[in-house]
Amino acid sequence: MEQRIIFFGSGYYVIPIVEKLLKHNLLLVVTTEIEGQFVNYLRSNNIPFVQSKLKSPEDISKITELAPTLGILASYGAFIPQEVINLFPLGIFNIHPSLLPKYKGPSPIQYTILNGEKEGGITIIKLDDEIDHGPILAQKTIPLDGNETLQSLTEKLFTVGSEMIEEIVQKIENGIIINEEKQIHKNEIFTQKIKKTDGFIDLKNIPNTDVLDRKIRAFFPWPGVYLNVSLGGKTKILKLFPQGKVMVEGKRKMSYKDFINGYSEGKEILKILDLAN
Repeated sequence: MEQRIIFFGSGYYVIPIVEKLLKHNLLLVVTTEIEGQFVNYLRSNNIPFVQSKLKSPEDISKITELAPTLGILASYGAFIPQEVINLFPLGIFNIHPSLLPKYKGPSPIQYTILNGEKEGGITIIKLDDEIDHGPILAQKTIPLDGNETLQSLTEKLFTVGSEMIEEIVQKIENGIIINEEKQIHKNEIFTQKIKKTDGFIDLKNIPNTDVLDRKIRAFFPWPGVYLNVSLGGKTKILKLFPQGKVMVEGKRKMSYKDFINGYSEGKEILKILDLAN
């Protein structure tokens, strides 16, 4: 039986999910994104959407009028009120980029990389009134090779998530009951929201090489890893990027070799950071 689906999400990396849902009677997209690649994608493809955090009765009414049966959520970025959850007879299914109950909250992918995990994954749960708390509908483990960045792993996980959610929707359409498995909440680990200052490195307290590498990858492209250095007698911000790249404040991104050749202090700075070749 065909469902009446509403998707809640933000970020360009959820586009594969929308593309899958377009084949299954997607009625509306609700996003917290104001401008960006995702909104541009929705506009250019004439996909109905509203920009809302669901705090106004008017926005909730727009959903109510569509008489939806199933909600899908991924990286929405705002709390879904219980009155909205109640509008969906089958509930709202949340595509979460970690192996729940590990890494609940706003920064699961960053924590996966920061902690040097050998595997990550996607968990699809049924939304309830607590954070990443509902029963598990599906879960898939993804091996990691240690080179992932926040950007690359986010893209990969939500692409996998799009395939998983389409499989679930197809089962529902075919009348197959989706089994629910309770999370083992005693094993839950919560993440904290990443702040801009989390990317700052103090030259007097430099993390070891492995930790610094993980931090550079986990914070790319945002908030980035950066430090204050002295170059030519002036204090400058130096940003560190994956794959052996740096960028001096006001300059273009460059290789370690070009940094050393361009700045007399470059070799010593990289040596202190234990990044010198």
